[in-house]
Amino acid sequence: MLEDVEKIISVDGRKIQLQLGLLAPQAGGSVLVKAENTAILITSTRSGGREGIDFLPLLVDYEERLYAAGRIPGGFLRREGRPPEKATLTSRLIDRPMRPLFPQWMRDDIQIVATTLSMDERVPPDVLAVTGASLATLIAQIPFNGPMAAVRVGLVGDDFIINPTYKEIEEGDLDLVVAGSPEGIIMVEAGANQLPEQDIIEAIDFGYEVVRDLIQSQRDILSDLGIEMVKEEEPEIDPTLENFVRDQSSESVKKILAQFDFTKSQRDEALDEVKASISAAIAEKPDDDPIAVAVSENAKALGKVFKSVTKKMMRQQIVDDKVRVDGRKLDEVRPIKCRTGVLPERVHGTGLFQRGLTQVMSVVTLGTPGDAQITDDLHPDESKRYLHHYNFPPYSVGETRPMRSPGRREIGHGALAERALIPVLPSKEEFPYVIRVVSEVLSSNGSTSMGSVCGSTLALMDAGVPILKPVSGAAMGLIKEGDEVRILTDIQGIEDFLGDMDFKVAGTDKGITALQMDMKIAGLPMSIISDAINQARPARMHILEKMVAAIDKPREDLSPFAPRLLTLQIDPELIGLVIGPGGKTIKGITEQTGAKVDIEDSGLVTVSAVDGEKAKKARSIIEGMTRKLSAGDVYAGRVTRIIPIGAFVEVLPGKEGMVHISQIADYRVGKVEDELSVGDDVIVKVREIDNKGRINLTRLNIHPDEAAKAREAAAAES
Repeated sequence: MLEDVEKIISVDGRKIQLQLGLLAPQAGGSVLVKAENTAILITSTRSGGREGIDFLPLLVDYEERLYAAGRIPGGFLRREGRPPEKATLTSRLIDRPMRPLFPQWMRDDIQIVATTLSMDERVPPDVLAVTGASLATLIAQIPFNGPMAAVRVGLVGDDFIINPTYKEIEEGDLDLVVAGSPEGIIMVEAGANQLPEQDIIEAIDFGYEVVRDLIQSQRDILSDLGIEMVKEEEPEIDPTLENFVRDQSSESVKKILAQFDFTKSQRDEALDEVKASISAAIAEKPDDDPIAVAVSENAKALGKVFKSVTKKMMRQQIVDDKVRVDGRKLDEVRPIKCRTGVLPERVHGTGLFQRGLTQVMSVVTLGTPGDAQITDDLHPDESKRYLHHYNFPPYSVGETRPMRSPGRREIGHGALAERALIPVLPSKEEFPYVIRVVSEVLSSNGSTSMGSVCGSTLALMDAGVPILKPVSGAAMGLIKEGDEVRILTDIQGIEDFLGDMDFKVAGTDKGITALQMDMKIAGLPMSIISDAINQARPARMHILEKMVAAIDKPREDLSPFAPRLLTLQIDPELIGLVIGPGGKTIKGITEQTGAKVDIEDSGLVTVSAVDGEKAKKARSIIEGMTRKLSAGDVYAGRVTRIIPIGAFVEVLPGKEGMVHISQIADYRVGKVEDELSVGDDVIVKVREIDNKGRINLTRLNIHPDEAAKAREAAAAES
């Protein structure tokens, strides 16, 4: 077991402190990573294997503790509960580059836990946790084809920067995470402000140079500590069953994969028939036959071997013949259908996008500022005004299973689509609505996340959201056999399942807005990454052309059921006046008009109602309450109440002044009621505003022209 060891590494001139063995001594390996005031504890632990599983049981958890930022959690329990969305996305960020580097034959449980213990808003913890996971795993002596490391690349002005602060990310045009192994780049994730392909390629290359330095730093640390990387031998597998299945099925599978007119279901049924015939042949063998014994000892053995044979045949067809299972060329996109307005107007906007057998319907809901999502995590952003949610029901792949709350995959795909569309959304000042988009996957055969991007673009334009440009997306795949490499455009399910890469690229005709690349192999050189990004552009443009044919610009009018928003700016010092004691005033405005009122600390007031006239009435009241009156101003008002010494007149909505009995007429008035009654329309002038803010009015010395203008102004506001 390591004693407390401290190491310092430098990343682009910034120091990162690593403390090994200080915390969590019973974990397989632990690293405390510190940068500025951010500290993350990463542990990696292995336990014994489980019988009967045919996958690598890797579990990655990223935990946030609000004490890291000196905060107490909200809610009744006052403790952390379900992980916030950002924590789930960070768990995925760690998992995706780690998983391909474990030997795929491993069946031992492996758990990586990253816990943020201290948080500096200048230093995002996620990429530090990714690199820390690699080092903790190597210290734990778990077989791992690393080291692996990750960095974030930002673009501020014309300069790339490594591991930018939150502020630099927000102000820049790029937020790119690059993870790599000694073999090459293994994961890319990015949000970009419509950057050209070449800029993205240069940014990835720039980041990988630093990744290689971090990989070497980990090697140096292991060498200093005398820790050798563990290389366990793959368990020997008796090839008898595999040889039998290959001999029995190769020709049949090859013919099925060459039936380019087969639908997905027809191909699956044909392959199932071949597998069933092999199973029947095995059932006829004696019980002591090695093949029969292998199948009886492991019920999943036949399916696993048959999948391996099918995978090899499909990959061989693509590499040798450069043709895919549906007959497409390597750079060909499946047939596309686009529609808008699929649902009634009660829904604010809908878009239906179909590419081959993948079909996604996106639905837009426009809300008021009060509908913004309040975040309770360590991220400095306190709220979100654009929400993108992704649902993947079992019927979309012809299956049945219990419906549960969104899993990590659903959260990740929704975040990717959200990131792709944020750069083209209008500013809050231009379009103050909170926007929620829900993408319902109705049928899935590959690339549903990019289908969500396309469907959501259609839905946003259908809803009348003034987006800057439409966004389309395509998923790129890869088949690598030795030195032979084939990049596939618009991969379908079987190509994703049996291929080596899933590379999603979204953007406008101007440039890229989002990237996400995941690998199933140990890494790729920059040249292949560059080719994939460039090959995605014509596919995106083709898809974009089909989308624009369905709707070429945002609709001019919102749905009649969407709320109408009106805004006004008031003096922040008057916010208390509008809210009133205990919220009494603002509640009264809502009850009187039926409109909803949201006020920000800056004094920006947003009034919303489905009926625009109700919103106008509420805005008029607030304008009247907050308008500063001056002596000499003339208004057309209405008498609201009478007292013995005068009458109160509402000169603006919510703002009253008093006309003293001596100021009602240019002659002596015995009783106020002799001249005025409640409800009378009167022309009054502001005589003075005393030191207590009370408004004193008069009906004397008002020029006819002033009276006429006051009546016109009152008529216009009503």
